[in-house]
Amino acid sequence: MSRIYWDTLLFVYWLEDHPQQAPKVKKIFEKMEQRSDVLCTSTFTMAELLVGPKKRGSSEVAQQIKDFLHTSVVDLLPFTRETAEHYANIRAANHVSPADAIHLASAAEADVNLFLTNDHRLRGLIIPGIHFIAGMDIDLF
Repeated sequence: MSRIYWDTLLFVYWLEDHPQQAPKVKKIFEKMEQRSDVLCTSTFTMAELLVGPKKRGSSEVAQQIKDFLHTSVVDLLPFTRETAEHYANIRAANHVSPADAIHLASAAEADVNLFLTNDHRLRGLIIPGIHFIAGMDIDLF
């Protein structure tokens, strides 16, 4: 069993049924379920995912997102004082956006095994508290 953090884009691909990426994300999720891996993401991911439905006035979709993220399927990670410390260290040592640093800090605080992203700029970064950062196309599953 591993703790695997998903960057926001993986959820976006899945929820919006992206023609090329959604099948990959679904396959990753199915493999994670088979292995009893824990899907982790931050409360910031929820905020990012809610923007689109809120802009469109789609309260039903917004509620579906909140309901999914508040199930036993997802470990929704808070932004704590300790996470803030990770954030500061990450921003000081790496050229990443504030949003990416929030994700990385949340994952680092949770001591995740794998951080999955489709952001090529994050792949291969070495962040204490994250064992491995990889793209969703990696053949680990």
